[in-house]
Amino acid sequence: MPKRGRWELHPELLRERSRDGVVRVTDLEAAGIDSKTAYRKCLPGGQWRRLLPGVVQLHNHDPTTDQRATAALLYAGAGAQITGVESCRRQGMRQAQLPATHDLHLLIPHERKIRSTDFVTVERTLRLPTPTVRNEFPLAPLTRATTDVLRRLYDDETCTQVLIEAIQRGRCTPEMLLRELNNGSQRGTAIPRRLLMEWTTVRSMAEAHAKRLSSRLVNPPSHWNVDVHDAAGRYVACPDGWWDDVGLAWEIDSFEFHFARGDYARTLDRNTRYAAAGIPVVQTLPSELTHNPAGVLAKLEAAHLAAKARPRPAVHLTRVA
Repeated sequence: MPKRGRWELHPELLRERSRDGVVRVTDLEAAGIDSKTAYRKCLPGGQWRRLLPGVVQLHNHDPTTDQRATAALLYAGAGAQITGVESCRRQGMRQAQLPATHDLHLLIPHERKIRSTDFVTVERTLRLPTPTVRNEFPLAPLTRATTDVLRRLYDDETCTQVLIEAIQRGRCTPEMLLRELNNGSQRGTAIPRRLLMEWTTVRSMAEAHAKRLSSRLVNPPSHWNVDVHDAAGRYVACPDGWWDDVGLAWEIDSFEFHFARGDYARTLDRNTRYAAAGIPVVQTLPSELTHNPAGVLAKLEAAHLAAKARPRPAVHLTRVA
């Protein structure tokens, strides 16, 4: 009783034993507060809140994202690390480009036997990676975290969105992601493996998406990735899509996709060359391919009609793909 009263009178001492106000019940017992007292404080109307089995929060407000993550790691024990959506988010991928979920996915050493519960999915693995630590939270490396997200997706569109975000924001490469998928369990990998194998043979994921979308056009591009030269033989550009009948170019590029902002200066130079050669060009943001496909198709159809109504620029191709 004296010890318990001491903690009641000095709650700041108890918080010092916690991580952001989250603590294991066993740690409370070591501090002199028996488990019955701890759980009684977590009853409706009590001062504390139970977050997970054996883990409580030293106040009864809704937990923050960090407190939920802390509770999950305390529950899973030594060697646990966050993977999946939460790991991706904490390593810079945008929340809007990730599947919506309130669950936390954790990896633990294979020899440990901890069950999934409440908002925590626990996965035992023989391939436990060295974690990346951000703000004291151990996170599965981004390639592993991304593939752990992909294994739980079931449609091309969502897989494409996550993959583009991982490569664009996370600086992963298709080869790195494909290697990670190949090295792990094959369960749930059919869609991302197919997409990544396609992307290793084209210049970008956005182009792969554009090719699928353009098949819905009345007049799809006649060529992809062809070198265009003007009448004097000077190099103009290598557009993503090209309509040779009317001399129309389609480019999918922006800050949003390119890894370096220096690409923007090259884009301006390229557009100047297009203008000097009299070539109309349609530029599409990668996000438009996903979020406004109908608008992209309408813009391309209108551009083709306008190009058809004017004389074709005096340009020619030097490589047909």
